[in-house]
Amino acid sequence: MKIAGLASNRGRNLRHIADAAPGGADLSVVLTNREGAPVIEAAAERRIPTEVVAREEGESRESHERRILDRLSDYDFDVVCLDGYMRVLTEEFLATAPTTLNVHPSLLPAFPGTDAHEQVLEAGVKTTGCTVHVVTEAVDDGPILTQEPVPVYGDDDAASLKERVLHEAEFTAYPRAIRWFAEGNVDIETDEQGVPRSVRIDGDTGGSFPARRFVSEDRADALRYGENPHQDAALYADPACEEASVVGATGLNPGSKGMGYNNYNDADAALGLIKEFDEPAAAVIKHTNPAGCATSDTLADAYDRALRTDAKSAFGGIVALNRRCDADTAEAIAESFKEVVVAPGYTDSALDVLTEKKNLRVLDVGPLGEGEERFSERFVEKPIVGGRLVQERDRQSPTADDLEFVTEREPSEEQVETMLFAWRTLKHVKSNGILFATGTETVGVGMGQVSRVDAVTLAAMKAEKDADGKSAEGAVMASDAFFPFPDAIEEAADAGIEAVIQPGGSVNDEDVVAAADEHGMAMAFTGSRCFRHD
Repeated sequence: MKIAGLASNRGRNLRHIADAAPGGADLSVVLTNREGAPVIEAAAERRIPTEVVAREEGESRESHERRILDRLSDYDFDVVCLDGYMRVLTEEFLATAPTTLNVHPSLLPAFPGTDAHEQVLEAGVKTTGCTVHVVTEAVDDGPILTQEPVPVYGDDDAASLKERVLHEAEFTAYPRAIRWFAEGNVDIETDEQGVPRSVRIDGDTGGSFPARRFVSEDRADALRYGENPHQDAALYADPACEEASVVGATGLNPGSKGMGYNNYNDADAALGLIKEFDEPAAAVIKHTNPAGCATSDTLADAYDRALRTDAKSAFGGIVALNRRCDADTAEAIAESFKEVVVAPGYTDSALDVLTEKKNLRVLDVGPLGEGEERFSERFVEKPIVGGRLVQERDRQSPTADDLEFVTEREPSEEQVETMLFAWRTLKHVKSNGILFATGTETVGVGMGQVSRVDAVTLAAMKAEKDADGKSAEGAVMASDAFFPFPDAIEEAADAGIEAVIQPGGSVNDEDVVAAADEHGMAMAFTGSRCFRHD
C-alpha cells in the first residue's frame, strides 16, 4: 500500500510510519504547505520524494487544494495520511483524493481543536490519548478507526502530555490503522453523497486473545531495587485481580524491610505452588524454584518434610503455606533464616514467633479459595522487548484415570499418588525439570538444565547429598517432557528410581519403555508436558 503524507511541520508520525512500514505500507510522497518545514529534510533522509505547495496570498482554499491534487497526481498512492496538517480540507479535495486519515491528540469527541492538551489539563481528566479517524469536512470529526489511551499524571503540563501522547498513543494507533488498510481489513460505509459515516474493521476481535489489549495498572510500591542493586524497580498492581496474591497481601511484621523485586517474584512462585494442593501443604522456594514441597496431615509436618528435601538451599528462601500458620509451624520456620513467609492467615501465637525475626517479611494473602477458584486469573504474561507474551496458565491437574500405564509393571496405588503429587509440583520447576518424590514429599529436584540427563543427575545428587532422612531409593521420578533417549532412565535406575511419570510422545518412546522394563520400573504417560521456562 502506498501513502501520500501531508504535514505542515515536523511530521513525526509520518517519519515513524515510514520507519515502521506497517503492513508493508510505505510513503510514495510527502507534501507540505509550508516552505522550510522540517518534514522535508526528514523525508529526504528516508529517500521519500517531497513536494512543497504553499498557499499564495489571497488564494482560495479550493485553488490551493487543486494545485496540491495536481502535484500529487504524479504519484501512486492508496490513502492520504495527515500529520499536523494545519488546514481544513474541502469537500472537493476529499471527494477527489483517496480515503484521507488524520490522527488527533485526544480521545474524540472530547477535546477537539488545536489546543487538545490544554483542554485535557483544564478539565482535570485522568485519561487522554489519540484518535485516528477518517477525515470529513467537519473539523476533528469523521468515523473513528481506532483510539489509544494514555494516563494523565498530576505533574503533567501541555508539553509533557504532548510528548507522551505522541510516543505512547499516536505511534501505536496510526500504524495500526494503516496496517488494517494495508491488509484490506477496513470497510468504510458512506451516505448517498459519498461522505464516510461508519467504519468496520475485519479481524479487530475480542475473545481470549483479542487483536488489541489495553493494560491499566497502578503503581503499588517503589521497590528498593530490581534483581540487582544497580537496577531500579517498582511494583504495579491490577486492582481488578480477585485471586489471592502477594501483590495484595498484608504485611504483618512492621519492623521488617520492604519487599524487593526478587522477594515478590519468589513469593509469587511459592504461592502458586501451594495453591495446587487441597491437603495441608508447604513449599520452600529459592530463585522461583522449589527447594522442597510436601503435603501432610498437619502443616508443621508438611513444612518439615519440605524443608528436609534441601535445608541448605532453603537458607534465605521463601516459605509458602496453604493453611493458616500455627505456632508449631512458625517455630520451625524461625529456626533458620528465611526472607518471606506467605500464608492465608496466622494465629496470634504464630505471629508472636515470626515477628521476633526483625527482617522476616510476613505476608497474609487472605483466603485461597476452593478448587479452580484458587486460580481465577486465567492468563499469565511476560514482557519482552517490543511487546509481551500472553498465555493461559497451566492449570492441568491429571488424575489417576488420565494416566496411561505403559510398562510391564504397573505402579502401586501409593506410587500413583506420588506420581500425581510429583507432577503438580514439577509444574513449578524451571525446565528442563526432573523431580524425585516419595509419598507426597519431594526427595530431590533437578531444575533449569539444558540436558534432561543432567537434570536427572542433579536430582539424584541433591537427594543423596542434601536431603535429610530421604533417599532416591524406591522413589518416583517425574519429568516435565518426554525422554528423547533411554539414557535418562539408565541414570534414574542407578539412583534407585522405581517408577516414572512423564508425558510420552518421543519417537523413541518404545526404547525408553523397554529400558524401564529392563530395570523393573513402572512408567505412566500423562499425554501432556509441563514446561516452565520463566
